Amino acid sequence: MKKFIVPGALLAALAVSFAFKGNEGYTAVKALPKNTVEKTPAENYANYCASCHGEKMDAFTDRQWKHGSDAKDLVVSIKKGWVNEGMPAFEKTFTNKEVEELAAYIKKGIQNVATFNFDSEPVTGTFKSEKLTVKLDTVATGLDITWGMAFLPDGNLLVTERGGKIYRIANKNKQEITGVPEVLNEGQGGLLDIALSPKFKTDNLVYFSYSKPKKENGKTLATTAVIAAKLQGNELVNQKIIFEALPYAPTRHHYGSRLVFDDKGYLFISVGERGNEQQNPQQLNDNQLGKIHRINADGSLPADNPFKDKNGKPTSIYCYGNRNPQSLAFNPWTNDLWETEHGPRGGDEINIIKPAKNYGWPKTSYGINYNGTTITDKATAPGITDPILYWLPSIAPSGMVFVTGDKYSPWKGALLVGSLRFKYLNLCYLNGNKVVKEEKLLKNIGRVRDVRQAPDGYIYVAVEKPASAIYRLVPVK
Repeated sequence: MKKFIVPGALLAALAVSFAFKGNEGYTAVKALPKNTVEKTPAENYANYCASCHGEKMDAFTDRQWKHGSDAKDLVVSIKKGWVNEGMPAFEKTFTNKEVEELAAYIKKGIQNVATFNFDSEPVTGTFKSEKLTVKLDTVATGLDITWGMAFLPDGNLLVTERGGKIYRIANKNKQEITGVPEVLNEGQGGLLDIALSPKFKTDNLVYFSYSKPKKENGKTLATTAVIAAKLQGNELVNQKIIFEALPYAPTRHHYGSRLVFDDKGYLFISVGERGNEQQNPQQLNDNQLGKIHRINADGSLPADNPFKDKNGKPTSIYCYGNRNPQSLAFNPWTNDLWETEHGPRGGDEINIIKPAKNYGWPKTSYGINYNGTTITDKATAPGITDPILYWLPSIAPSGMVFVTGDKYSPWKGALLVGSLRFKYLNLCYLNGNKVVKEEKLLKNIGRVRDVRQAPDGYIYVAVEKPASAIYRLVPVK
């Protein structure tokens, strides 16, 4: 059988040399004749690499490098190849200048990934940023994986623990709330987000999302569900399931899930695609996975929701094409709903959510598969709503809040997003709907699962193990 090289084969082969150690199954390819007109490294990447490794080079470089990642190592691998591993020599395809420039181009992507590898664990509870210094005030410890936070009118804090517990934090003491239903605490599942009714002072209703299990043909399936319950003292009573994402799935990941009410009392719910991107996020008929939903506070459906079922009745779907959304927050200045979602390897996103829009997954993505293969060669396409920001490499965003008030004046108007992967708090300075600058805060504090601003104006962050804590950020003057 003859073997041909097509655009994309260069970096497909390059990946053999530089991808995760132990990758197998590549077929050796032959190099193209030398270019007659020299191209820029970005052009060469786009022409020879993007179809196999995605449009964005930074996603390709987020990997282990088997044969070295220095510029000279990259040059040698591109020019000489690694024949026994299926990596051909490309010294007859590119000029020496093109090889060196492509190596330098790839090196920039490697250096970008390295900026997220912070030096060491914090040795002090005080953190300096460019415009503000804050210190950590420990509010609670001994939590397993805190997932969501909600502030009660009396100043106490309700927190969910993914293992299946809700606590009231009062004067830095934990009080367990009883009446929590069974959750499937496996993989990424468990007890997830929590939100108060907009009328909590009169109805005492608490809303929380969780991975709801059920048995079917001897197998345990699960989905993202939402319950409304009345909080009486430290007990949840009168529980009612108001949302259940269908279909149930056997997987244990990509549940979403965030909850937020708008100023009209509608509840928005984010649901992940449960790891089945080929079937769920783009399917609108009888499929609620990989989407943002809008319902009334009692679980009924708003008549003006954008999608209807086959009988012409409204569904809960508000938008679709979402992968694994773990942040929802309303911009207090524009009243737009903002969302973050996890991409694959590369391509985490910030989106502004609008009704009936398609956010692309998996038709478009700035990332690639975890094994280095390409999901799609399109980062954008007609009919797809693009993100306002994407991260390469993936930071695994979870939890998001807009900074208001004057306690953090230099940050006022900015956006804070937690990073699970790189264990820091991401500060996004905004100009309208554009992120114009970013800064990494609380470096190596731990996996930041949630970030909220309390009614009194203080910012709280929930951090997973080993800290297993909730901190209040106190400005230092």
